Amino acid sequence: MGSGFVSFSGNSSGKKSSFVMRFALVFSILALIIIFYIALTVFSANRLMSLKGYEVTNVPSNILPSYSTTSFQSADGQTSLQGWFFKTKNPISTIIVVHSAGSNRLPFGVEMIDMIEVWLENGYNVFMFDQRNCGTSGGDICSYGYLEWQDVLGAIAIVKQISVTTDVILYGIGTGCTSSVIAYTSLPPANASEQTLSSYSPRIRNLGFDKSYVIGMILDSPAKESDDYIKPEVVQSEPLGFITQVSVPYAIRVSSSGTNVRLAAEIARLPIPVLFIYGGHDTFIGADKIDQIITERNRLNSSLTRSVMVSGAGYLEEYSINKNLYIDKVTDFLNSYYLVSG
Repeated sequence: MGSGFVSFSGNSSGKKSSFVMRFALVFSILALIIIFYIALTVFSANRLMSLKGYEVTNVPSNILPSYSTTSFQSADGQTSLQGWFFKTKNPISTIIVVHSAGSNRLPFGVEMIDMIEVWLENGYNVFMFDQRNCGTSGGDICSYGYLEWQDVLGAIAIVKQISVTTDVILYGIGTGCTSSVIAYTSLPPANASEQTLSSYSPRIRNLGFDKSYVIGMILDSPAKESDDYIKPEVVQSEPLGFITQVSVPYAIRVSSSGTNVRLAAEIARLPIPVLFIYGGHDTFIGADKIDQIITERNRLNSSLTRSVMVSGAGYLEEYSINKNLYIDKVTDFLNSYYLVSG
């Protein structure tokens, strides 16, 4: 009797082979996409981190108030920084200007001299410096505040040495807000116990000052999170930035050993006077988002909060759009909270 069995092994084998080939093809395509995405992220992160702030140029020495050139070290102990120190008689405090990424010690150019003169006339010393990889300072990367906060601590330390004032006011502009806030939160509280101090690195403990040395902040265009300064830059200037707007900030943070900081929450809790300045047409950070930061700050510390919105100004354009208003509001803030100290 003949066998009626028919073998389908050859056909089954063909189907399996076809499936494996399709799977391998899909996997290869996905792998190529991932590799391309990672390469694009690294390329964009490296390009943004190479952003260098230009040196201050074309400033006639005869229009600058008297100043001394200062060299000092960042709190990381590895980066040499350069700055200018302007002093006045019987100063109330010292204002430290912390510029944004890609800028320099004169973030608003020659026009900023007008504000410096007003500060000096009103009894405030002024310290302006180039952060790492900017102007004449050392360093070879820009990290949008994730490393620059150590430069701010270095600036406070040198001011403590050369100024007769017993405290400072930090004036952060753009990513300088990130640098200033992280610098402040990295310091130990006033009158900390030995046990509390032991949780801080020796480099921080040896600075010789704590949070109480910072008595106020002026914040020009603060963001809700530290990454919010990088994301719009990626979208606007990098290839396929709308895809890598999350991965590039992450890559910059990893390269700088930093973490994304919820600036809005930190700013809201600051136990010191804070002045907010921002542009009504800011679409880079977002004027509406800055409004939210101010609202939360007022909810927790309304008596220590002032704000001014410059209509018609975009991101970091407030000073150039309405210099007189800008200077007047900063002066009013200083006189409201610190004049009695003089």
